Amino acid sequence: MKIAVSGKGGVGKTLIAGALAYFFAEKGFKTLAIDADPSPNLAITLGIPKEEAEKITPISENKRLIEEKTSTGMPGVYKLSFRVDDIVEKYCVLSPFGINLLVMGTIRSVGAGCTCPANALIRTLIRHLIVERDEAVILDMEAGIEHMGRGTAKHVDVMLIVAEPSMKALEVAKKIHDLSVEAGIKNVFLVGNKIRGKTELELIDNFSMKNKIELLGFVPFDDIILKADMNGESPLLFAEKSKALAAIKKFGEKLAH
Repeated sequence: MKIAVSGKGGVGKTLIAGALAYFFAEKGFKTLAIDADPSPNLAITLGIPKEEAEKITPISENKRLIEEKTSTGMPGVYKLSFRVDDIVEKYCVLSPFGINLLVMGTIRSVGAGCTCPANALIRTLIRHLIVERDEAVILDMEAGIEHMGRGTAKHVDVMLIVAEPSMKALEVAKKIHDLSVEAGIKNVFLVGNKIRGKTELELIDNFSMKNKIELLGFVPFDDIILKADMNGESPLLFAEKSKALAAIKKFGEKLAH
C-alpha cells in the first residue's frame, strides 16, 4: 500500500499521514513514513523526541550523500543512474511506535546553485520507495505531485488530498486532484479536516460533488490534537481518546480493504 498525503500548508497533512502510518504499523504492516514536506515535522508526530528530530538531516540537504551518489568527478556532469536502496537502511529513524521514518525534505533552488544532482537523487529515491518497496509507504507531501514526477505518481495506490473548510484550501485541493488524475493516479480522495459543525461539513461536501472529487470522509476538530501540538507532544499518544484519530483510523481500515 503506497499512500501520498497532500494539500495546502497547514491543513493537517502531517497528522493524517502520521496517524495512517500508526494504523498500518498497529495492524502488523512493515511501515515506512516519508516526510517530503518543505517544513518537515512528521518526526514529532511519530513520537521522536524533539532533540533527536532536530538532528535529522533531510536527504535533500545531505551534500555528502548527494555527491557520493551522483558525482562523476567532472564539473557540471552527474550520474543519472545509481542505487538508492541502501539509503533507506542507513538514514531511516525508528519511531517509538515501530514506524521507520525517512526525512526527504525539499529542493531549495534560490541561492543554492545547481540543484540537478539533488533533484535526481530525490526523484530516484521516491520512485524506489513507491515502485519497489514491499511495505506500507505513507508520504507526507508538499502541495502537488512535483516530488514524484508523472512516471512515478501513477504507481501510488492512493492520493489523499486534505482540506480544511476554507475556499483557499479547497481550490488547492482541486488543483492537486486534477494533477493527480492527469498523472494517472487511480484512487484520488478528498478528506475534510478540522470540521467543527454542519456548515463546514456541507461546504466540503458540496465542493466535492461540484468538482467530482470523491470524498473519503471527515476528521472532526479535536482539542486533544491542538493541546498535543501546543505541548510539542505526539498526538498518537492519545490515540484511545482522540475523536480525530478515531476518524483517521476508519480511513485506514477503508484503504486497507
